[in-house]
Amino acid sequence: MFAEGTWDLSVSTPIGTIDVVVRLLRRDGVLTGTARGAQEEVPLRDVLLEGDRLTWKQAVTKPLRLNLAFAVTVTGDTLTGTARAGRLPASKVTGRRRSGAQAPPQESATAT
Repeated sequence: MFAEGTWDLSVSTPIGTIDVVVRLLRRDGVLTGTARGAQEEVPLRDVLLEGDRLTWKQAVTKPLRLNLAFAVTVTGDTLTGTARAGRLPASKVTGRRRSGAQAPPQESATAT
């Protein structure tokens, strides 16, 4: 399973749906990325792909200052899961990889 590419995510929160673009790539064997919303772009931390389960953390400051933890399952070009902000209830996350993403070379496709 590989997760690299550009993903269009929808996060269903109590204050409405938030659209986010997540870019994932592998550098020196390590999965890294960024998330861009309507108001800011932030780096992803602790990105980990184990089988089809992808997790990461990110901090946002707009519209609220929050530390988020994502846990999603990647199935081909779709993903589903949750995002949590501290003690708040989990928010549903769905996403689709933008077309044109191609599988990386075999050595890069392994989970770290």
